Amino acid sequence: MAVTTQVRVSYLTNLSPRKSWTSSTFHSWNLSLPCSKSRIMHRKLSITCIALNHNKLPPLLTDDKTRSLDQCKRRSQETLLNSSDPIETMKMIDSIQRLGIGHHLEDEINIQLERICDWDASTNLFATSLQFRLLRHNHLLSSSDVFNKFLDKTCNFKESLKKDIWGMLSLYEASYLGTEDEEILKKALKFSKTHLNELISHMSPEIGYRHIVRSLTLPRHLRMTRLEARNYMEEYSHASNQIPALLELAKLDSYMIQSLHQRELAEICKWWKELGLVDRLGFARDRPAECFLWTVGIFPEPSDSNCRIELTKTVCILLVMDDIFDTYGKFDELVLFTKAIKRWDLDALDDLPEYMKICYMALYNTTHEIAYRIQKDHGLTVVAYLKRTWIDIFKAFLEEAMWFNSRYVPSYKTYLENGVISAGACMALVHATFLIGDGLSKKTISMMKTYPRLFTCSGEILRLWDDLGTSTEEQERGDNASSIQCFMEENNIKDENEGRKHIRLLIRNLWRELNGLAMNKTMPLSVVKASLNMARTAQVIYQHGDDQSTFTVDDYVQTLIFTSLPTKNYFLKIN
Repeated sequence: MAVTTQVRVSYLTNLSPRKSWTSSTFHSWNLSLPCSKSRIMHRKLSITCIALNHNKLPPLLTDDKTRSLDQCKRRSQETLLNSSDPIETMKMIDSIQRLGIGHHLEDEINIQLERICDWDASTNLFATSLQFRLLRHNHLLSSSDVFNKFLDKTCNFKESLKKDIWGMLSLYEASYLGTEDEEILKKALKFSKTHLNELISHMSPEIGYRHIVRSLTLPRHLRMTRLEARNYMEEYSHASNQIPALLELAKLDSYMIQSLHQRELAEICKWWKELGLVDRLGFARDRPAECFLWTVGIFPEPSDSNCRIELTKTVCILLVMDDIFDTYGKFDELVLFTKAIKRWDLDALDDLPEYMKICYMALYNTTHEIAYRIQKDHGLTVVAYLKRTWIDIFKAFLEEAMWFNSRYVPSYKTYLENGVISAGACMALVHATFLIGDGLSKKTISMMKTYPRLFTCSGEILRLWDDLGTSTEEQERGDNASSIQCFMEENNIKDENEGRKHIRLLIRNLWRELNGLAMNKTMPLSVVKASLNMARTAQVIYQHGDDQSTFTVDDYVQTLIFTSLPTKNYFLKIN
């Protein structure tokens, strides 16, 4: 029998969106049980529900397309390996990775990167910056000292460089991979950004928009991998120096990955429907497609299918738990619920209201099912680590409920420390670490007991972007605790726009710290990538709330999962 699942495409919240939405275009959920407080309202769906039929999903690739993909892959491998010009080779690698087909050419990319590691680009700013960015992006040793040759006697970048448009743009992109202690890259960012903004009005629309404005809006290092692949395919198809085999491989790969994502989403929606939380509770959010988009951002590689499916399950359940704390549960019930989760024992169900018992069982069973899968796939016993993440989340939820009830505004530091946990960032990354299962030593596993700074740093970026995207609605609703308000109160800032500016600067500094942590070899590379990708996905998702000129998450869901190529460019709306 065919199983048909209704996929509801709507606005995506954060991993644990304690911050929700309210305006004249919003409506509250039709609750089937009494509501103790009305703190949040949910965005209306803006995309028609789409039915996924498991028996009617397209095959990942037909035999003809499989043969075409193999042929394109071989031609691409040969082209890359035979490239001997360092600059052309680097541009090719950059295009391959932006097209999202690097997983087909990993060995060839690594061979060529090793060849260019020690290549001297001399005084070519474009090549030096591209070399630095590619090496660091691919987690190879690359010193920022290579930029010293572009400084004048006052240790500032030479003014003559601003005439080199492509060099300036390359320097700007490279600067976003800098760490906290790399002052030269901080100077590079300020210098290149200032002059690129000045140059825009003098450029042709093609160069000004397609290259400079897009980069100034969202630099490459901060872009979500799959979204960048879809966007760059259109740009690359118009490039005069395109390599046809790469473009064809990208199109076939995009088709395959989109078909894979549709199958994964169908499986998730079937699980979600069978779990029955939405039908039984009445107040819970029904957003599996949005939750899935988060995991597409965190795990962009096709080989991570199981990771996407299992992590999406935790995010779906987390939204329901968040709804209990934000919209439905009475405070005394929330205290009981938190105590029961701390016990992590089915006997703890006895004192809970019926709706909480249903949620408790869904969380308990799903967590143990994921732990069983990890045990089976990787031979790791991880229930204790997974349940700990949920216990911490419930404690953070309860802390925020207490703040709300007492109208208490915590310090910025206290808010952020708690907000990282309630956002679900550490929960997601601990689950991701074990689901991936790569290179997990006893030392690495022990680091999960106290969340690594890699996780909390990525989580802080997520939480701050969440607040930038939602604080206006929160203030209208009556909430008084967000990072913006906490920071403004501590620093006696009256203008919210000024407060937002400071939060964006804090995010920029956190990215420098995250870049430095990513260069540390203490965590498996796959976990490092997931942490970086979480921060990238957060910015893409929440930027619209902070800047209405960008596209919404509805657009991203539709584009990545349901819309066939070609598609419009999803980075900046031009009025």
